[in-house]
Amino acid sequence: MTPALKTPAKPMAAYAPILLVSALVLLCYAPAMRSLFQDWVVNEDMGHGFFVPIVAGYIVWQEREELRQIPAEANWWGLVLVLLGAAQSLLATLGVEMFLSRSALIVTLAGVVWTLGGTAWLKKLSFPLLLLCFMVPLPTLVFNAITFPLQILATELAAAALSLLNVPVLREGNILQLPSGPLSVVEACSGIRSLLSLTFLCLVYGYFFEKRSWIRVVLLVATVPIAILANAGRVTITGILSQINPELGQGFFHESTGWVIFMLALAILVGFHRAVTWIAGRFGARA
Repeated sequence: MTPALKTPAKPMAAYAPILLVSALVLLCYAPAMRSLFQDWVVNEDMGHGFFVPIVAGYIVWQEREELRQIPAEANWWGLVLVLLGAAQSLLATLGVEMFLSRSALIVTLAGVVWTLGGTAWLKKLSFPLLLLCFMVPLPTLVFNAITFPLQILATELAAAALSLLNVPVLREGNILQLPSGPLSVVEACSGIRSLLSLTFLCLVYGYFFEKRSWIRVVLLVATVPIAILANAGRVTITGILSQINPELGQGFFHESTGWVIFMLALAILVGFHRAVTWIAGRFGARA
């Protein structure tokens, strides 16, 4: 049996303890948050990290009226999660393991919500808590395991596209041999950056613009091939530009191409959503 203390619905001011304890938790995890911020500034793959807590906080703010209607039901089992997060942080600090140290903050925040707000509050805030996971860089082992296959796949697709465009190309691993010289598909060009950012934006987009869970899942699954194809298109364009002028395949032109391709991938995702919605509406009307 879950130990719980039921209380009637109260105004938002009555939930000040949750905000106070959360602020204390953030203070305790200040070193981890500082290292996170530094990573967002230095690590180009984590440029979206700045927006994650802002978006998550905005979603919580939007749900404030619904939260006000949910009676606070203190659940002391949440303390187990709080202690688990604290132990995880301690062990990660001793072992100098950055991922566990940073993710412990999310575990502890979930425990605070569960302890002071109850299971209903935890369920209601599960989505913004899930979004916070995107502000933590992946462990190096996982990152490398994902990046290398993406490098090879982007190189293969770009080589096939260049061949179709009658551009002489020879692929050697993650290097494209072109008449203008070799074009190396490095980690930064693997597509992991656009994949992480597009996945985060897909979840946020689905939350605000789609209420059907199955369509949200379809959109989430679709982000993977869209990101992969978009990145392969970027490598292909870089190869074509380097044939015109080798300087166009690097520097400002290369970076601007990345932004354009990412915005195009986002537009494709929105168009895909509208197509799925239209198809679902047609089949629903026939049924």
